[in-house]
Amino acid sequence: MQTLDQDELSIHINAAPEAVYKLVADVTRTPEYSPEVSAAKWVKGAQGPAAGARFRATNTIGKFSWHNTPIVTAAEPGREFTFARTERLCGTVQWRYRFEPEADGTRVTESYLVVRPITRIGWVLVSGMGTDKNRRRTMHEGIRASLERLRTVAEYESSA
Repeated sequence: MQTLDQDELSIHINAAPEAVYKLVADVTRTPEYSPEVSAAKWVKGAQGPAAGARFRATNTIGKFSWHNTPIVTAAEPGREFTFARTERLCGTVQWRYRFEPEADGTRVTESYLVVRPITRIGWVLVSGMGTDKNRRRTMHEGIRASLERLRTVAEYESSA
């Protein structure tokens, strides 16, 4: 059985921390850079990023899609955006973005922390979704891809 605990990667983006934060904290834009999130919208009266706000995310891997409703746990403009998602059989995972001024832009760090592990039944479901036989590697590659795509979007918008 696989295990997940935590991972993080960082990248330099030639845009101000506030601009990169604004892009990440607008969860409706997540599909522009996330390899798994295919849709996201604010729900339960939330109008935007704030601690306690909820959003509905649709994740897609291959031909399989599922929904979850994360809760924002930190929303500090230009510094941090964190949310946690809990799925009944798939535990609780906290996703965190940190933004630090660096030279002419921002050092962005994306990370996840497994707060409550996935169950054995959850692993069977995840493994049965197709080609994802190594979820740890898939998530690591997903972080790398999302950061690179985030850089492309943020730098394009900053130069416009």
